[in-house]
Amino acid sequence: MDQPPETRIDDVVEVIHGVEVHDPYRWLEDGQAPAVREWSAAQNRYTRSVLDELPGREAVRARLAQAVDRGALGASIPRGRYRFFSRRDPGRDQAALHVAEGGAPPRLLLDPAPLSADAATAIDWWTPSPDGELVCVGVSEAGSEESTLTLLRTSTGETLPERIPRCRWSAVGFEPGGRAILYSRQPDPGSVPAGEEMYHRHVWRHVLGTDPSQDVKVFGEGRDKLDFPASISFSLDGRWAVIVVGQGWDRTSVFLAERDGDFEAIFEGPAKEVHAWFAGDRLLALTNLEAPNYRLVEIDPERSRPECWTELVPESDHVLVDAAVGAGAILAHHLVDARSRVTRHRLDGAPAGEIELPDFSTVTGLGAHPSSERFLLTVETFTRPAFTLEIGGSEVERLDPPAGFDPGSYPVRQVRCLSRDGTEVPIFLVGRESGPGPTLLTGYGGFNISRTPLWTPVVVPFLEAGGLLAVSCLRGGGEYGEAWHRAGMLGNKQNVFDDFLAAAEWLIQAGLTTPGTLGITGGSNGGLLVGAALTQRPELFGCVVCRVPLLDMVRYQRFKVAELWAAEYGSAADPEQFGWLYSYSPYHKVRDGVAYPPTLITTGEEDARVDPMHARKMAARLQSAGDAPVLLRVERRAGHGQGKPAAKVVAEETDIWSFLLSELRR
Repeated sequence: MDQPPETRIDDVVEVIHGVEVHDPYRWLEDGQAPAVREWSAAQNRYTRSVLDELPGREAVRARLAQAVDRGALGASIPRGRYRFFSRRDPGRDQAALHVAEGGAPPRLLLDPAPLSADAATAIDWWTPSPDGELVCVGVSEAGSEESTLTLLRTSTGETLPERIPRCRWSAVGFEPGGRAILYSRQPDPGSVPAGEEMYHRHVWRHVLGTDPSQDVKVFGEGRDKLDFPASISFSLDGRWAVIVVGQGWDRTSVFLAERDGDFEAIFEGPAKEVHAWFAGDRLLALTNLEAPNYRLVEIDPERSRPECWTELVPESDHVLVDAAVGAGAILAHHLVDARSRVTRHRLDGAPAGEIELPDFSTVTGLGAHPSSERFLLTVETFTRPAFTLEIGGSEVERLDPPAGFDPGSYPVRQVRCLSRDGTEVPIFLVGRESGPGPTLLTGYGGFNISRTPLWTPVVVPFLEAGGLLAVSCLRGGGEYGEAWHRAGMLGNKQNVFDDFLAAAEWLIQAGLTTPGTLGITGGSNGGLLVGAALTQRPELFGCVVCRVPLLDMVRYQRFKVAELWAAEYGSAADPEQFGWLYSYSPYHKVRDGVAYPPTLITTGEEDARVDPMHARKMAARLQSAGDAPVLLRVERRAGHGQGKPAAKVVAEETDIWSFLLSELRR
């Protein structure tokens, strides 16, 4: 096909807070409508007709297959005499849950891939009991993250008979002794208004071995539908239970119950975060209350007011992103210029030294628990896959880079550029040290999420082709604490786009690339980022890859779980916030006759987070506006990216990287 399929225009016009808003492709919002399905299939045929003919595609696919096949490694979590971790081994499509005991080799607990014919069944989450004897696992299909809660017995690998549906992103806590669990789940079908099935998450108590239909609701009745139970834990003696509830992305509330009592709030109200959990019989919390860079505190359940909290690891100039408590010590994980630093502390918080880590590295998991003497770190860099080391010991797990890939050939450095308002924005550079050439800039800039050095196997063919990877640390992220986050949210969102555009201009001015050889990519909130960059400065880029994106910011809140994001973006229902959103909404900023760069937009039909309507509407609008190729890739039995089988990852990444390399070599 030489041209994309025709797309009909049904121009819906609304006046919102006095502003006339045009929406010519609203009919593409209904993904179940036959006309929309036919349109998506036609778009996929057009996309395939372009991507399948790209030069060098087979070489890119072969190298990607080698890189992805090296596998993936998750954090190691000690519980009692066990060490749990997820790992995808070579030749496997999905990460499987493993357990190791003492010095024995690890053994497989659950491999989800064989549970479906296309290997699209995945483990979404898993939670071991404090003694490690039981594990709760959430399993779903096709990237939907619509988890079914399953229980495993660690010593035998036996799968217990419980099957509890609607446990997407469930919080789970084991009662001491392992006789019962508290867990969160979505409401029963028909029990809430249509369209609210992803909300109203309550906490239930399940006694092992009983019918889940008899489970008792213990928390959440009558509360805001957007409450999102984030974690549940018990004190070792069973006297206390704590539930942390997220509300949006900028605040939490903490609820405490004494044995057989009701849960009562010990922290609720201000837009702050308090992530509390029991470490043995100690109630600890990582919080940004009176500490924008976070601190670790201990809370006395009987004197729980914030003014009574005991500080263990105080706030510093560097953001505290995680802490773990083991038998005899605390590990604290800070970010220093978006790189990991881990320090050891005595149980009273007194410093006890720093753990040596590779430069430009990220700790992806702290492994410690009061039931275990072991302390484990899982670490990645831009050029080396994950490895897990035991503090005071040696490596216990490692992934190797693909054959022929030499990490030393791709130097890593960090530079800074100045954003429009003079703010310094860090950029990691990986690969080519000088001279212009293909360059890919990426970023995220939202939800307090940090961009740090991580191994990304799909970048291997690009680096080996002489490409330069640029990873920007934008406001809105968590690299420098809550102040950095708030500088890029709500009415400050344009700062994020300005930071990203400044990074692009710096790369060009430094002689590392040109507009024709500079590509940009981002996913989810990062898809919004590149959508905004595309519409605000189209002349700056040679091509764009926009993955599972938000792009219609006037109507985003109406779909899937997006109401949870109003605290980050704002809501079009509010006049002032509508002004912020409409000012940058990429779908609404596309203009006819503008020379937009070639663009590839990807989405998954089962995406439970960002509705595919964003990708459909934006692709249609860009195709109508100009002559450059605009490709839409809609994948069946796939979601936001989580749980995608390795074979599907290779197929998708082959499309993306062959597109990028083809366009950026022109």
